[in-house]
Amino acid sequence: MMIRAIKLPRRRLAALGGVVVFVCALVLAVTALGGEPTAAAGETVSPKGIRTAEDRLAYLEAHGWLVSKEPLAVEELLIPKEMGSEYDDYLALQSSQGFDLAKYAGRTVKRYTYQILNYPTGEQGVQVSLLIYKNTVVAADVLSPALNGFIHGLARPEA
Repeated sequence: MMIRAIKLPRRRLAALGGVVVFVCALVLAVTALGGEPTAAAGETVSPKGIRTAEDRLAYLEAHGWLVSKEPLAVEELLIPKEMGSEYDDYLALQSSQGFDLAKYAGRTVKRYTYQILNYPTGEQGVQVSLLIYKNTVVAADVLSPALNGFIHGLARPEA
């Protein structure tokens, strides 16, 4: 066994101690505030490189959603080549999130649907769906399948 001693000047040791204290305080502050892992205001989470189940879960977590580990459904969908007026609201929703679903007209995508476990109002049964084409999220929505349900984008609503 070899023991190695390192001599640090007091100034550097004090500076290092200050950094450690700052990092610990930051971690405690985030934990105390109930640090939900969400994207910061103005920060975007890349929809590219979503290859695995872990990537999908991390993408949703980055948007603040805690979801079931296993999807409720995995489906292959054909995006229609021509989208009529019945798609206007959905295309507008996707456009508001920065997705251009019309660009994928005529293509087959995979839809992964998960149950949301932390919807802000406490409502149960709320689902989130990701439409993925070649490892890229091309559309996403949060919906309640209840009789008087709703649909909105990935952004978390206020409680």
